Amino acid sequence: MSVLYLQFENGDRNTRVQKLGKSGAHIVPVEPRWPIFFELAKKEKPYAIAIDFSQAPSHCLETADYIAKAKETRETPLYLLRVPDDRLEAVKKRLPNAGIVTEQDLAGLLVVEEKKAQERAREKKEAAAQARKNARARKLGLDKPAPPPPAKGKPAARPKGVAAAASAPVKKAVAAPKKKPAAARKPASRHAKKK
Repeated sequence: MSVLYLQFENGDRNTRVQKLGKSGAHIVPVEPRWPIFFELAKKEKPYAIAIDFSQAPSHCLETADYIAKAKETRETPLYLLRVPDDRLEAVKKRLPNAGIVTEQDLAGLLVVEEKKAQERAREKKEAAAQARKNARARKLGLDKPAPPPPAKGKPAARPKGVAAAASAPVKKAVAAPKKKPAAARKPASRHAKKK
């Protein structure tokens, strides 16, 4: 469980990552360069992605747009940091579901997202354990309920199949009607009669 932090390498990136890391989230910093960031996003499967617009905002906007539309990352929450005022309207228009936040807001959101991710992981783990348990039971034949004990005074019910077939009357096989020999059959006409 991690958060992907996209920002070009500069002097203060490491301090920002450390500040966000204090929220309890595992921060994975990477530059927003294609295809590196996308391959990492597919590999890490982060529960949130943060993009810092402080350097190359046009490039960051294109990166955010791609992440928001890609099949592998479209469901992942996207947070944008330090969006310049002159790009704010374009960002809101192209990325209506992305949150424009400050570092403090992001740290608080990451605490909530971390708890949600842990809960989803726990539920997924429990579901997998239950599926393994059910598969084991099916394999051993334990999933079929035991037949109820026979009632007193009544004969035990015979299982279907062998015992029931033995007491059933035998039917004679009915022979299919015999076909006429080939010479006696009327030839099939392929063409319509001519007049």
